[in-house]
Amino acid sequence: MSIPFLDLKAINLEQEDAIEQAMRRVLRSGWYVLGKEVEAFEQAYAAWCGTRHAIGVANGLDAIFLVLKAWGVGPGDEVIVPSNTYIATWLAASHCGATPVPVEPVVGTYNLDPARVEAAITARTRAIVPVHLYGQCADMAPLMDIARRQGLKVVEDGAQAHGARYRGRRAGALGHAAAFSFYPGKNLGALGDGGAITTDDDALARQLRALRNYGSQKKYHNESIGFNSRLDELQAAILSAKLPVLDDQNARRRALAAIYDAELAGIPGLVLPVVPEWAEPVWHLYVVRHAQRDALAKGLAEAGIGTLVHYPIAPHLQPAYADLGMTEGRFPIAETIHREVLSLPMGPTMTAAQAVEVAQAVRRIAAAL
Repeated sequence: MSIPFLDLKAINLEQEDAIEQAMRRVLRSGWYVLGKEVEAFEQAYAAWCGTRHAIGVANGLDAIFLVLKAWGVGPGDEVIVPSNTYIATWLAASHCGATPVPVEPVVGTYNLDPARVEAAITARTRAIVPVHLYGQCADMAPLMDIARRQGLKVVEDGAQAHGARYRGRRAGALGHAAAFSFYPGKNLGALGDGGAITTDDDALARQLRALRNYGSQKKYHNESIGFNSRLDELQAAILSAKLPVLDDQNARRRALAAIYDAELAGIPGLVLPVVPEWAEPVWHLYVVRHAQRDALAKGLAEAGIGTLVHYPIAPHLQPAYADLGMTEGRFPIAETIHREVLSLPMGPTMTAAQAVEVAQAVRRIAAAL
């Protein structure tokens, strides 16, 4: 590909020296699990998000799951999730023994529709998991208002939204807790799996620190039936090295998105992202929609331009959730989104000229469809 979808190698090589220094520091320390590197990153990430606590865990799925588990979510309970999301959001509820209850999004933003959320609440609902999809925050104020009135908990799925802002506040500081993934392709990506939870709840933070570590705060003293889900020292050190430049990288993504907005405007059949006035996305993905998505992707591939589909199958149509009996047509908005979305190249090392080239190719190929 002359223009790859995402060039992870180039992104990491920009910080090669800092990353190598971090790795060397861990190697020479002789301490590799739950040590000073994790503590330092947790403190830095909490301050960056604007919360009192960050708790490093093994991955983004565990981050959501552990929060729900700490809140006592279990069999017989329901957890409201988006109908259009990566399946990990649903899996977190399922791993607790709860039932994921899908709710359709606002069509323009692809994020949870608060009005539909309220209509989906039952006596068994315990929590809401809004996903800040593609790097743009969900409309959190009405969701938090619903949660207050209904006595529910809200955990943000911020896996794609490191640094995104909602009415001036960063993702991670908008719900009762938030879950992040540091998978290598994320805006803040490790060199392997990793995750974190942010919260202002002191008691929850203490409980989570135990749950991630076999239910133990003190070695060989297990206060609960916990799990092994720990952000390791090496990944924490790498994340600490990368965090200081994340705002700059997100600014580069915003500049590319602005080019796409201008260059792709007015193409018949092409649906562009919608950004409300209260949102400041970080453009983890720049996602367009087209009824002939596959043909558009094929044409771009032939032109040497990489694209991806996030995501081709709605969670309710996955075999994993066949037992819920949610057949095709049950969630038409999600099904249309998953059928039509196409993610264009986006990343902090991509150039403005490349963005223009991608847009021109989209315009040329779409005109022939």
